[in-house]
Amino acid sequence: GLAFFNAKQYKKGRNIMYLALDKFTKFFSGKVLDSLIIGILCFISMLFINKEYAALISVIVGITNIIPFFGPFIGWAPGVILIILTSPIKALYFTILIIILQQVEGNILTPKIVGNNTGISGFWVLFSIVVFGEMFGFVGMIIGTPIFAVIYHFVSYNHTKYLEKKNLPASNEDYMNLKYIDETTKKPVKQKSSN
Repeated sequence: GLAFFNAKQYKKGRNIMYLALDKFTKFFSGKVLDSLIIGILCFISMLFINKEYAALISVIVGITNIIPFFGPFIGWAPGVILIILTSPIKALYFTILIIILQQVEGNILTPKIVGNNTGISGFWVLFSIVVFGEMFGFVGMIIGTPIFAVIYHFVSYNHTKYLEKKNLPASNEDYMNLKYIDETTKKPVKQKSSN
């Protein structure tokens, strides 16, 4: 690296690479944990629907759950085929179970677990999956969250750095209900509440 870049550029590039590696690793470890939980929930539920295939179907659902959004439905297909051979009504119950698991995974587990691992809120996790999925398809859905986490980190870091250079507070709370910034003290003056 130092053969092509000066020491400052090399250090900056290395830090970006380490940050990206960290975010990608944490994202995928979060997805694995998320999928493990879905697999366990599926297994427990399958004990009431169809004990015979509970373990096999739960493993399939857990593994395919790593794929964002469509994973549970990809895992649904082989499971419903196995169950429908023995009982069509149980296949219907299994379909309802998969819909419930997908809602739990998409709205609770992924935003919470992956968001905590990557350092962004659940809203930004869902936002990144949708936006990158729209832009780059299936691959975008997988890599969108860690890429967005890296971008978010740099924007947040530079935002804080520039505020501190201007001797302004870096905390978001200081700017809630802001009326103006006092030019002499550089402190936020808040609007008085109407209560």
